[in-house]
Amino acid sequence: AVESISNRIGVNYGRLGNNLLSPYQSIELIKSTKAGRVKLYDANPEILKLLAGTKIRVAIMVSNQQINEIASSQDFADKWVIENVHPYYPQTLIRYLLVGNEVLSYNTRRDREIWYNLVPAMQNIKNSLNKNYIRNIKIGTPFAMDVLETAFPPSNGTFRSDITKHVILPLLDFLNRTRSYFFIDVYPYFPWSENSRSISIDYALFEGNATYKDTGSGLVYTNLLDQMLDSIYSAMEKLGFPHIRIVISETGWPHEGDIDQHGANVYNAATYNRNLVKKMTAEPPSGTPSRPGAAIPTFIFSLYDENQKRGPGTERHWGLFHPEGTPVYEIDLTGKRDLGDYEKLPLPRNNDPYRGKIWCVAVRDANVTLLEQALSYACSQGKGTCDALAPGKACYEPVWLPWHASYAFSSYWSRQRNHGATCYFGGLAIQTTRDPSRGSCKVPSVTV
Repeated sequence: AVESISNRIGVNYGRLGNNLLSPYQSIELIKSTKAGRVKLYDANPEILKLLAGTKIRVAIMVSNQQINEIASSQDFADKWVIENVHPYYPQTLIRYLLVGNEVLSYNTRRDREIWYNLVPAMQNIKNSLNKNYIRNIKIGTPFAMDVLETAFPPSNGTFRSDITKHVILPLLDFLNRTRSYFFIDVYPYFPWSENSRSISIDYALFEGNATYKDTGSGLVYTNLLDQMLDSIYSAMEKLGFPHIRIVISETGWPHEGDIDQHGANVYNAATYNRNLVKKMTAEPPSGTPSRPGAAIPTFIFSLYDENQKRGPGTERHWGLFHPEGTPVYEIDLTGKRDLGDYEKLPLPRNNDPYRGKIWCVAVRDANVTLLEQALSYACSQGKGTCDALAPGKACYEPVWLPWHASYAFSSYWSRQRNHGATCYFGGLAIQTTRDPSRGSCKVPSVTV
């Protein structure tokens, strides 16, 4: 089907927040943005009913936990379709059915079982749709960029060797056969922030002052997103599938983050997303250097800041809107608004990495019960994390819960940060550059 420009841009409607607007208000908000699509992380009945009769195209999702059962039982797949598609289709324009979310990014033994069941589950869902004469829902699954073993230069793009034969090849065959899309979550923020000395911020934000030439292909790149997408195209081509189209299932830029997460600010987030919309709604479509002219349906992450997402600060600050529905910055998802028509944004103050010490302390007015639990969790991790808090030791006094928690959080984070620990503790902790040490008690810090 030919994509009209107006509905190329969609939003991801995630709901990992305890302070978000109701589904009804959220759908009204999505309508107000003129988004052409919305992607859900489930098949929520209330939301699917509210989307009935709108022109918004909808992506629904099978959870990772359901994949094994759907793969092993056609009956279970039929039941899933009857319960989650039938009651809403065709009044609700369900156009994509996504089986799982970033399943190849998880790597326990049980996760690997899901890897191998992914394509069989997709096939069973396809069989169910066929039985019900539903032809216009494309089945796919969103991956993160970690499906690639090599991404640079783009012409070197290659899938990971542990998944190529048993997962990727059958998947590409399925997508090719069913004329579906390769769904990819692609975030230039991450490679830029990990390597901001060599990648210019303008290149990451589509500001076009920098270019990169791929010596393998001879193609010239003006932005990081194109480079990342072409590495996926290149990987598919190497396996003999040069014609599968891409959908960007998630992309965006965080507007706030922790002290050690540079470049997460409103200026960069607005610039990235506005330029993204302009690029993806261009007519004729601009595509990428290796696929000029390809229209790429794109879902921006995300509708809201979601305060219950775990991990570093950026995780909770990708929203186009604050939880109560006010915009974080102005954006027109139709691409019709001229970039010069937006009000000036506050200039970024954290585009360079912070250099110095950071501590992890308890937030003010934290819930006492939760703080006690987090304190005992941090101290239970051993490695001398809380030795200095023992009676008679340097940091025992004052015997005050927020003080003990702050010491424990900082001590734990400084020891475990290199193993992926964050200064979050379920929202009870925050980074600071002010040394909380008292008297002879020196609170451990992280030096960045």
